Amino acid sequence: MQISWIQAILLGLFACLSSMPGMGGSSIGNYTLGRPLIGGLVCGIILGDIPTGIMVGCAMQVVYISLVTPGGTVSADVRAVSYIGIPLAMVALNSYGLDAASTEGAALATSFGTMVGTLGTVLFYGTATINLLWQHMGWKAVEKREYKKLYLVDMGLPWISHLVCSFIPTMIMCKMGANVVELIKTALPMDGIAMKTLFTVGALLPCVGIAILLKQIVKNITDFVPFLFGFVLAASMGINLVSATVVASMFAILTYRLKMATINKPAVADGFDDEEEDI
Repeated sequence: MQISWIQAILLGLFACLSSMPGMGGSSIGNYTLGRPLIGGLVCGIILGDIPTGIMVGCAMQVVYISLVTPGGTVSADVRAVSYIGIPLAMVALNSYGLDAASTEGAALATSFGTMVGTLGTVLFYGTATINLLWQHMGWKAVEKREYKKLYLVDMGLPWISHLVCSFIPTMIMCKMGANVVELIKTALPMDGIAMKTLFTVGALLPCVGIAILLKQIVKNITDFVPFLFGFVLAASMGINLVSATVVASMFAILTYRLKMATINKPAVADGFDDEEEDI
């Protein structure tokens, strides 16, 4: 699999649109296009292999399923994971002849995503640093009451930051990265210790994402019951993700209605109200 310049340009454009705070808007950009699950579909369409793109995106999404950016602090840049890591992982899988749905394929994909995600933090903070220049210009415009200039500062000038720190790096890394993958394949054969170590570490990375998610949502020991119920249901009945989601939605609706009924229940003190005491 080779990535052409046209494909690299399209990947760079989507990297811009999904940048934090998101040239496509935070909801459309960072929280939708920037997620590996969606990025896998986009990369699959651009590179002409939708099933592999989706499978690689799913594998990487598990690792970053609970990633948040409190105060603009990031431990990994999912934009880079989605539009640099996924294309390079697809090229690597094709080069090694691995199936994206296999255990080895998922491990290789998550390893690529983690390496690129950490590197992407440099691009993230580079974008934020350049944006400080436009912010300074915006404050000057406010002081001079030239409010029309804020449109340029808010929607025009940040494109320069994203082109420098998103578009160009993504385009070059995706185009040139295929050659690097070939060098890695030559230097690190499948049966070597380095690749076996990479597969082992990559297979453990999804556990980190699930563990972080559990730390956020599990408050009591009983919270494990509904969480593990989905895994038991899938293992015993063989249902797919869509079916498990429908079952989970029913439980979510029932839980919500029970809690709302408890909140809205009128309280009666000691079994008597004021009118009964007056009588």
